[in-house]
Amino acid sequence: MPPDDEELVGQLIRLIDVRLLDPLEILVDGDQAIDSLRPVVQERARSWATTMVSGDDRAAYGVIARVISTLYPGDGPFAPPLDWWRTPLGQAVARRVGHPTAESVSYAVAGAMLGITRQGVHDLTSRGRLARHPEGGVRSAAVRDRLRREGTRRA
Repeated sequence: MPPDDEELVGQLIRLIDVRLLDPLEILVDGDQAIDSLRPVVQERARSWATTMVSGDDRAAYGVIARVISTLYPGDGPFAPPLDWWRTPLGQAVARRVGHPTAESVSYAVAGAMLGITRQGVHDLTSRGRLARHPEGGVRSAAVRDRLRREGTRRA
């Protein structure tokens, strides 16, 4: 598994520990059964990361949707902080689906997803290199497509 994938696996394991297993362990007063889940989580995180990075689009979207809805529950739309897009999970999501719940994203979010400044996004849209959304911002799919093209050129 490439180093980037290992970073994604590590982030998934840490998130599941912090957001799910640790609180459950506190709730059930340190029950040993929680410890038996940790190896399962490690194995599954590796499988999820592989699917997110190199699985077919439908499988990747399915895993991403399950991970996002489980680890980032809420009543409102999914709106992670800008720094989240620079994490291994954020980059995997951006490359595979764009923004998972938004058809358009702000220039700031597009910049975070692409690893460039808001001004850089403005320049790309002005030159027709990144599609604007008719209602404002940038098309999420355009950001995803640009990341995919850049990834292909680097390989």
